[in-house]
Amino acid sequence: MATSSQSASSGRSKSAAPKTGNPRGFAAMDPATQRRIASEGGKASHESGRGHQWTPEEARAAGRKGGQASRTNRASANS
Repeated sequence: MATSSQSASSGRSKSAAPKTGNPRGFAAMDPATQRRIASEGGKASHESGRGHQWTPEEARAAGRKGGQASRTNRASANS
């Protein structure tokens, strides 16, 4: 016979990856270390010339596109 705690745990989503006991990789690092490593990657990218440089026109277009997408999502959620 299942207890209430067992039946509650069996209702979890099957699509979520099972949690292991210990985080690995970036998840195991403290936030300051994560930021430092990510910053080094960004700096290296720009120093090598592969980092993306936004022009004012590109930035405006990206902002407009994001605003339209969020507005569309809100409209469909309220219907």
